[in-house]
Amino acid sequence: MSARLDLGGDVVELLRALIDIESVSGGEAEIADRVEQSLRGYGHLKVLRDGNVVIARTDLGRAERVVIAGHLDTVPIAGNVPSWTTRDSAGREIIWGRGACDMKGGIAVQLSVAVSLAQPRRDVTWLFYDNEEVEETRNGLSRIAREHPDYLEGDFAVLCEPTNARIEGGCQGTLQLRAELRGLAAHSARSWMGHNAIHDASDLLQLLASYQPQQIEIDGLVYREGLNAVMISGGIAGNVIPDRCVIDINYRFAPDKSPAEAEAYVRGVLDGYPIQVTDVAAGARPGLNQPAAEEFLRAVGGQPSAKLGWTDVARFSAMGIPAVNFGPGDPSKAHADDEFCPADDVVACRDALIRWLS
Repeated sequence: MSARLDLGGDVVELLRALIDIESVSGGEAEIADRVEQSLRGYGHLKVLRDGNVVIARTDLGRAERVVIAGHLDTVPIAGNVPSWTTRDSAGREIIWGRGACDMKGGIAVQLSVAVSLAQPRRDVTWLFYDNEEVEETRNGLSRIAREHPDYLEGDFAVLCEPTNARIEGGCQGTLQLRAELRGLAAHSARSWMGHNAIHDASDLLQLLASYQPQQIEIDGLVYREGLNAVMISGGIAGNVIPDRCVIDINYRFAPDKSPAEAEAYVRGVLDGYPIQVTDVAAGARPGLNQPAAEEFLRAVGGQPSAKLGWTDVARFSAMGIPAVNFGPGDPSKAHADDEFCPADDVVACRDALIRWLS
């Protein structure tokens, strides 16, 4: 049996211990084992294991239930395990290593708070899931939502993704499209006998370059949209006029739109161009007007902002559960080889959750 984690000790040392357990997507068994075994030592929690998903619940008959979630996996190691620490110019402790930011800092906060509060004022479902960093079909949270939606029932959810210890409400939706422009191949020495599909791309690219993104306010948060070419391909050889050019386009849309509405909007902007949808994920409204969310805002403090990007809060939103992102670490360092998390962020997030739940 693997050694138990010290969940009741120093939360920063707990973060280091979690980083030191390699848990690249698909290889979460050891960290799930350690988390499960460690949580089973606390009588106020009912612990459930489903694959490499670990769930710990309080069942105190409270009027509200909240779900607090985080993923156990990381992107591949890049010489950044085991963990190490430094001090910045202000003397603050910085923890380095794969997963420090995305998102073992959040996992450490969850575990520390879960065991320290035997009588939270709200019932809590603590969720630790696998395979977030890979394709959606393997995502542990998505699987639980399909197979056991009752495990995720709640009035409000917090996803402990890195947010610099600030609240980021909801998330944007994302729509991936492809425009395929067709021409006529010919020898480049006789270009007038063909039709250059790459040249035809110039008008579409100019339209995208000049597009002015919408800024949409929802629950007091401003979501800045974006419509951009993200990849282009075409051409046959250095002496052939290209008969095909493909442009991949990404639309990040505010959560006031459904995927169907987002597609209709883009088709209106790109009217006349042959586009097809290749992937889509709905966004999530922040739901900051819910009572649990309002109390969460008061407990955490600061000014919430919109989540510019897509996260698993969208899965909770699809189930009718308003959700926010809140966790330690700078999201811009997620997946970076020099990934780190300030110790102060970890402590601040733990203390905020305790204030909210106590």
